[in-house]
Amino acid sequence: MTVAARRTLVLGGTRSGKSRYAEDLLPADAPVRYCATARHREDDAEWAARIEAHRTRRPQRWTTVEEPDVVALLRGTGPGDTPLLVDDLATWLTGVLDDAGAWERPDVPAAVGERVAELVDAVAGCAGRVVLVSAEVGLGVVPGTRAGRLFRDELGAANAALAQVCDEVLLLVAGLPVRLK
Repeated sequence: MTVAARRTLVLGGTRSGKSRYAEDLLPADAPVRYCATARHREDDAEWAARIEAHRTRRPQRWTTVEEPDVVALLRGTGPGDTPLLVDDLATWLTGVLDDAGAWERPDVPAAVGERVAELVDAVAGCAGRVVLVSAEVGLGVVPGTRAGRLFRDELGAANAALAQVCDEVLLLVAGLPVRLK
């Protein structure tokens, strides 16, 4: 008998199909809380179109929580609660880096590590079904800017820490899932 995973991490590169795959892990005909972590930017029509494409793809029975406090939602999810899908942790981390003023500093502010540790602890302690989506950005070339390297390094460390506390980890490559754990 196979036991269903309670905590699943779905990783993948740009346009790998990670969000769609993660969505398909949960029932389309039952309630799901969809935590959309992307921050709205009034000055970016292309970004708004991407957000809207994700919105329209979600099943009608799902509830979307935009720009959520992901840690609080995870901590409040119990064993019998509606499943939680968090899409995605790369945009969540971007917000953490923004809030900490990390882009302009020569060091990584302690607040970044603290927020990531809170997230990992919340995932580890989450008693309900949770599916997390995150970008895998460490397979390419070393970014040519400090900001690019900062993002790649911090997201890679966060993904590794999350993989340790998840029951199941998948990597989407060219739309195909590869089971890592």
